[in-house]
Amino acid sequence: MTQRTPRKTLVVLAAGLGWNLIERHKPATKIAFRPILPGPLSLTCPAQATLRTGLLPGAHGVVASGWYHRDLARPYFWEQSAALVRGPRIWDAARARGETVGMAFWQQSLGESLDLVLSPKPIHRHHGGIVMDCYTRPEPLYADLCRAIGRKFDLYRYWGPLSGERVGRWEAAAAAEILRRPDAPDHLFLYLSSLDYAPQRHGPDSPQAAAALRETLAQLEPLLDAATTLGYEWLVTGDYAIEPVTLPDGAVFPNRALRDAGLFHTRAVAGMLYPDFYTSRAFAIVDHQIAHVHVPSPSDRPAVRRLLEHLDGVDLVLDPGAQRALEILHETRSGDFLLIASPGRWFAYPWWTSPRQAPDYANQMDIHNKPGFDPCELHFAFPPPHTSQNTSRIRGTHGRSGPGHEVAAAGLFPDAPDFLSLAKSLAARFA
Repeated sequence: MTQRTPRKTLVVLAAGLGWNLIERHKPATKIAFRPILPGPLSLTCPAQATLRTGLLPGAHGVVASGWYHRDLARPYFWEQSAALVRGPRIWDAARARGETVGMAFWQQSLGESLDLVLSPKPIHRHHGGIVMDCYTRPEPLYADLCRAIGRKFDLYRYWGPLSGERVGRWEAAAAAEILRRPDAPDHLFLYLSSLDYAPQRHGPDSPQAAAALRETLAQLEPLLDAATTLGYEWLVTGDYAIEPVTLPDGAVFPNRALRDAGLFHTRAVAGMLYPDFYTSRAFAIVDHQIAHVHVPSPSDRPAVRRLLEHLDGVDLVLDPGAQRALEILHETRSGDFLLIASPGRWFAYPWWTSPRQAPDYANQMDIHNKPGFDPCELHFAFPPPHTSQNTSRIRGTHGRSGPGHEVAAAGLFPDAPDFLSLAKSLAARFA
């Protein structure tokens, strides 16, 4: 049988590249963007999982960027194991033919069946401190890229108060270097993060968001030129559109409401309140504009639903029986209810009201212990390096989907109307 020559492919998933940014700021660019509908959960990890499987969250199981693990009685966010993503991969047929596939900076890529992996993977020292490093397969790849680019990947600028365009420049430069290597993969998937920060800090309509968009395009254009020169066809797509937050404070606190009702339980430790997931009758695991609410006892669910339906800032309360929920709720990973925030509102995880009751991780950049995503980590508090707990400083959020929340796409599959169609078109290209 004659071996097929691979149609080489570069797929760039650009964080926060919403069509609203293109329309609002009208950047000068040679990239011909078009609007497409996002996935049903406009969040980082669900979007990445959908694009690599061609499945919806109800099937691939990535129901947020973190979720509650019932057998361990605790939530985990930003875990990196590829086994967390259920289902076949869109590149399986291509790899079975001997074509090679690489993935750079995608979450949940460690242990993935790939020929190249590049992902931030710091080492947390036993007595404090972090060794900044990247996990790569093949292992010498990170050292090779650092030499070629002239500096190491700066994890401090990947998330937190210092995050910004510098890390995106490294990501784009690394991708270009990978494509130039003699062992370059036939298909490379890149996550580009630098547009994610300014629209959340300052709002998508802000001058800072416009500057971040120009910077991201300045990273993309030479990368796409290099890809084209090297024989790669390319696809660029956003994963979600960041919408403006209602002022003065768009935060919604479901755990406070549940605690006030005696449903969310805490433990007092050294004057601080820590969650007790073992005995709580209801609690919310939040991620921007969605929240999974777990109610272990069926007898509590009607009261919990009534409470949350009347909570200011909650638009919808979906349960597994709702038609709309079938594609986005997973049988073991989702909550018993899924909350969707009202436009311009977002869910914050805190359950305390006095700053003295806040757990020790509340004013730290701690993406693993908090039972939900915390955008306040984008801002410093005094004294640094403490991070803010002031939810009124957040100006942009995402998670809602449907018309009005389109993402920007360019390159391959110009007729694809939505994010899932892009994934299925990629799967057909690799078949």
